[in-house]
Amino acid sequence: MKKTAVVTGSSRGIGFAIARQLGLDGYNIVMVATGPQQKNQAALGELAGLGIPCAYVQANVGEHDDRLRIVAEAVRAFGRIDALVNNAGVAPSVRADLLDMTEESFDRVVGINTKGCMFLTQAVAKQMISQEPLDGRKGVIVNVSSCSAVVSSTSRGEYCVSKAGVSMLTSLYADRLAGEGILVNEVRPGVIATDMTKAVTEKYDRLIAGNTFPIARWGRPEDVAGAVSALCSDKFLYTTGNYIDVDGGFHIQRL
Repeated sequence: MKKTAVVTGSSRGIGFAIARQLGLDGYNIVMVATGPQQKNQAALGELAGLGIPCAYVQANVGEHDDRLRIVAEAVRAFGRIDALVNNAGVAPSVRADLLDMTEESFDRVVGINTKGCMFLTQAVAKQMISQEPLDGRKGVIVNVSSCSAVVSSTSRGEYCVSKAGVSMLTSLYADRLAGEGILVNEVRPGVIATDMTKAVTEKYDRLIAGNTFPIARWGRPEDVAGAVSALCSDKFLYTTGNYIDVDGGFHIQRL
């Protein structure tokens, strides 16, 4: 039976690279994005051109009903969920000093990045538990967080807090779901060249060139996709609770 992967925020950037790679690895893909399907038809067409079966779900992971609908529509399209990649996330609308950060910005960023990840994982885990295992396990969950989970940035504190929360919920779910045959891991990208980082390209170019930043070079969406692909492979059949740092390559560290 063919496996199915749900990838949130997968119409472009890192998420699309992950969806493409997992599709090439043999998964059916459930593409989740906030925009209407017609807006993202080019991305869907690229996957179709590669022979990758794909269903599209328009949803906001920050909304309760949308999270439940993602699960329902994935099961309706392909019968089961074997991998969940929690990639969807937002940066603050305005980078503000920590002393000027608003509660509205905090609630928005944490509500999508952390709460959305927490409760979509909960819903998908229940679906995975109800399924018969394939290849010795019931599922794999990979959370895409950020180096900002551990690197302080006082102009976007809400983002750092949200990603640190993703790191903790990864450990929590890894502990809770290991006995269910579900692996939970985390990928922490460094500075990746995407639409989200376009506005700060000059800043990071300067930091990287001056060796004043802990990331060695700009990463690519494909770097993150490769890390996720590795975690979804049978190579990690007997391990759980790892994280991978992506900064132009990746290494594995046991938590």
